[in-house]
Amino acid sequence: MIWLVALVAAPMALMLVYSLAVQIAPDSPWPQGFTLAHYSRLLDPLYLRIFVRSVVQAALATLLSLLLGYPLAYYIARSPMRRRGRLLLLVVIPFWTNFLVRTYALMVLMRAQGVINSLLMAIGVIDDPLPLLYNEAAVQVGLVYTLLPLLVLPLYANLEKLDERLLAAAQDLGANPWTAFWSVTWPLSRPGVLVGGMMVFISAFGMYLVPDLMGGARSIMIGNLIQNQFLQARNWPFGAAVALALTAVVLVVALLVQRAGRIDGGEVKR
Repeated sequence: MIWLVALVAAPMALMLVYSLAVQIAPDSPWPQGFTLAHYSRLLDPLYLRIFVRSVVQAALATLLSLLLGYPLAYYIARSPMRRRGRLLLLVVIPFWTNFLVRTYALMVLMRAQGVINSLLMAIGVIDDPLPLLYNEAAVQVGLVYTLLPLLVLPLYANLEKLDERLLAAAQDLGANPWTAFWSVTWPLSRPGVLVGGMMVFISAFGMYLVPDLMGGARSIMIGNLIQNQFLQARNWPFGAAVALALTAVVLVVALLVQRAGRIDGGEVKR
């Protein structure tokens, strides 16, 4: 436990020191004076727009993943036992493939001469290729495609434990399937929704690869900003300040989820 705390606390402490540094000399890892200017720079409208865009994209990716993932997780959980393994395997298989390879594969489908545009032009639906890549919609597609399993798996684990006798009892009392879902299934599956939604939101909020490859200059997110400051602009203090701001947002989201679900020791108190 001590080593785990040290492995987390030491890098965070270093990031805090760097974020307060006036500058970091190329020939020395030590700060040359301290300042709060990098944090005040975060209030610049340019960077505020990037933060807002990242929050909106992450929230939308979470919502779309829930709309797509909930029916999928429910279907898997209610499938015969002999079929569940194969269905879960199809969900897990993408994790066995390199993230970069998966993103490039999606780009092959969506590019101007890709499979989607070629098929639509072949059947006469469109005359010219659609601009499917290098916009915020493409980023959203990439986020949902790559992060959907993060919601499906914990939600499936929750729905699998649902006692079907509760649904039968609700229907015996006169509830229709829709009422039974909202009064029984949804409340009992809420812990899985909260955990899976948190995982998708946090992953999407800090994502840099998908916006970098599938977005454009106007689709930059906070992860791209951090990458740019550390690797291109070589402005480590400001990059560290942005990274700590991202960490703060992630912690706030985690605390809100914990409060919403009243999670204590891995169990949700109702």
